[in-house]
Amino acid sequence: MANDPFGATDQISTPLGERSVARLDSLRDHGDVDKLPYSIKVLTEAALRNHDGRIVTEADVIALASYDATKVAATEIPFSPGRVVLQDFTGVPAVVDLAAMRSAIVRMTGNVANAQKVNPQVPVDLVIDHSVQVDAFNSGMALQINSEKEFERNVERYEFLKWGRSAFDNFRVVPPATGIVHQVNLEYLANVVMDNGTQLYPDSLVGTDSHTTMINGLGILGWGVGGIEAEAAMVGQPIYMLIPEVVGFKLTGSLDNGSTATDLVLRATEMLRNHGVVGKFVEFFGPGLADMPLANRATIANMAPEYGATCGFFPVDDQTLTYLRLSGRSEDLIETIEQYYRLQGLWRDDDREIVYSSTLELDMSTVEPALAGPKRPQDRIVLSDMKKQWRLDLSTTFEGHGKAGGVEGVVFDGESFTLLDGAVAIAAITSCTNTSNPDVMVGAGLVARNARRRGLTRKPWVKTSLAPGSKVVTEYLDAAGLSEDLEAVGFYLVGYGCTTCIGNSGPLPVPISEAINASDLVAASVLSGNRNFEGRISSDTRANYLASPLLVVAYALAGTVDIDMTSEPIGQDPSGTDVFLSDIWPSQSEIDDIVAEAINPDQFKSQYANVFTGSAQWQAIAATESDLYEWNPDSTYIQEPPFFAGLTAEPGVIEPIFGARVLAKLGDSVTTDHISPAGAIAVDSPAGRYLIDNGVPRLAFNSYGSRRGNDQVMTRGTFANVRVQNQLAPGTEGGWTTDFTDGQVKAIFEASTSYQEAGIPTIVLGGADYGMGSSRDWAAKGSFLLGVKAVIAKSFERIHRSNLIGMGVLPIEFLEGQDADTLGLDGSETFSIAVDDAFTARQEVEVKAMHDNGTETTFTTTSRIDTPVEVEYYRNGGILHTVLKEMAKT
Repeated sequence: MANDPFGATDQISTPLGERSVARLDSLRDHGDVDKLPYSIKVLTEAALRNHDGRIVTEADVIALASYDATKVAATEIPFSPGRVVLQDFTGVPAVVDLAAMRSAIVRMTGNVANAQKVNPQVPVDLVIDHSVQVDAFNSGMALQINSEKEFERNVERYEFLKWGRSAFDNFRVVPPATGIVHQVNLEYLANVVMDNGTQLYPDSLVGTDSHTTMINGLGILGWGVGGIEAEAAMVGQPIYMLIPEVVGFKLTGSLDNGSTATDLVLRATEMLRNHGVVGKFVEFFGPGLADMPLANRATIANMAPEYGATCGFFPVDDQTLTYLRLSGRSEDLIETIEQYYRLQGLWRDDDREIVYSSTLELDMSTVEPALAGPKRPQDRIVLSDMKKQWRLDLSTTFEGHGKAGGVEGVVFDGESFTLLDGAVAIAAITSCTNTSNPDVMVGAGLVARNARRRGLTRKPWVKTSLAPGSKVVTEYLDAAGLSEDLEAVGFYLVGYGCTTCIGNSGPLPVPISEAINASDLVAASVLSGNRNFEGRISSDTRANYLASPLLVVAYALAGTVDIDMTSEPIGQDPSGTDVFLSDIWPSQSEIDDIVAEAINPDQFKSQYANVFTGSAQWQAIAATESDLYEWNPDSTYIQEPPFFAGLTAEPGVIEPIFGARVLAKLGDSVTTDHISPAGAIAVDSPAGRYLIDNGVPRLAFNSYGSRRGNDQVMTRGTFANVRVQNQLAPGTEGGWTTDFTDGQVKAIFEASTSYQEAGIPTIVLGGADYGMGSSRDWAAKGSFLLGVKAVIAKSFERIHRSNLIGMGVLPIEFLEGQDADTLGLDGSETFSIAVDDAFTARQEVEVKAMHDNGTETTFTTTSRIDTPVEVEYYRNGGILHTVLKEMAKT
């Protein structure tokens, strides 16, 4: 510690050697640290250890040590995470931005040597998991075919990442076909305690994926941030945050036979969304934790973004160590973890009285099998109510869509059938949420085994896929003999990556897709993922349901969501006898026996022994070595972004926004998927036309997510989700708006071009929870490049709010009880927003809306620039702009 006014530094002897620690008990004079939530203790230790009197002050340390969960003040603190994790969809643009910062700092200073100022100051790991797509399925060749297509599509991106690996310090890349970033983090990258050779401290991180929160199941504090904020953390900037409230969630009892960790997390998500935890930490406690496996904790922690929390934290305890031993961590590390966490009062102790801001309680024995959908993860449906709820949604949520009687005579794979509303077109065992959990994966294999024995298999219209989050899963499924059973009912291995969960479900077979679209059928997907927002999974499935891997298999067998799985047969065996779900559902003891027999530490050790080496395909990719990236103006994947063009070291100025027109007027629950889709690029969209104009054939379009290194594609794709409903273009779906320069309905990108050519700023009007979902920085970057200066919404989701500020876009909220409709605003008005260089955090902002008839509506909003540091970011045009200006001065 550079500065230790609290006398916190102590030397201890550990199995790893002599190490210093920053003792939390040194702060007892400043607060009752023993009663602090464990997650707040981690923040406190970071402040204590990094205290330097300048960035981290004594006041910061004392504010955390004296934390009172019952009355949390709006106090800003700096937090420096121990490391950063990236996935490739968000990681490629992050590395692009770092490369652009190097180019910019050289332009600003005229000194090539200054390029080295832009370098990660903390360990950074990027896992390539978002690029594999389910093109081939239901075949033993699917894995190979999908891998070959992945490399064909993404070789330019992978060449760029190999350049980044050699150009930047502290930067590692986990190659494709290894697994999903959060599962790789859980199984290998995470150490629980960090050791820099002289000092021990709690492992902590931020990541450019909202489900970074999964690592909290291992007792590691971490959450998702926008790529912009992560990049700042990489180059040594602390993350400035308000000290959060901590909601305690008490778990008692245990899951009954037949219920899974998936059912538990869907119930917790429903409860926490209703409670309201946006911007808060959730910390789990209670007697139910004593026997809860680490994998179940990881499942619950994974879905923190879905229940709205910054994180869902589980303290370190014996279950943590059990998992670390199972996953092959060293005994010296495990013993050091226990020693350190007990010393610091960070070890879970049910006898410790901890004060929370509020509490909830769940008896896990009351959890029932369930799904969530058809559009939001928090909309839980008990399995026995699924048929009734489906039929209600078909007549309400999907009113105006569907076809009574379905489509007859659809032919595929040698069979003819009738395709009905509710047909399951996609059944995917996917996502780190569940594939990291041996219980539900073995359970799915047993459902498949029992179905196979009864002669059942997938319905011919169901696109089935199995995409584990690591190769360890394949090892234990093979060891248990369950891979063959899964294949027998259609669940062949298609890849190691996120696949369907992020929209990389690939195209449906042409006859199926054509039947759905020609008759506007309401087809469904059932997946073991964490997100089911409209337009995310597939453009062909309007209804999307989250479920356990066991139920995914069951719905593939049934082929429809229009079924009561608890009372109706899912099929018939060859003798014509009805087969019910209860006939093929395994007992928990069956699952436990196989898990105990089939999984061992050697599987983890062997799979991760050469984790950074990659396949022959990866090794064959050429890598260049240079401090500055050589931008190729003809590339359709990697372009130097225009964010830093003309940037100087002079401080910025906040100026009023005058004469702005509305680019989009949107409703509640607009997700970052709506704003910046990750999936397929339509051939007739602005992005599709750009690619065609640049010589890219339709089959080589790839996805929006894979082209996030090219601002030309991504700006054209902003608000291009096929399910976006802009109230300025009634009767349309997709990225349409009214361009008020000529009164024409056109693509949002084309309208924004008209506004920018005319020098007219634009704004967006939104509803509640604007920007919920993925930590998608391009939702903010694309808005900025469309010329959006401000977003006025009823409320903002945490990460997107931060990302908007990180790009110099002003987020402001309507006052309680107000929104665009209550104020009589239809989006045709011209807006002026009164901000200036005296701007302060959370200040009231006056907005004037001039109507076409000459009348004016004036209303007050609240700025969601929450901290003084965020004000400086906004003043300078964004967080990276601020960092560059500081670098240029030194």
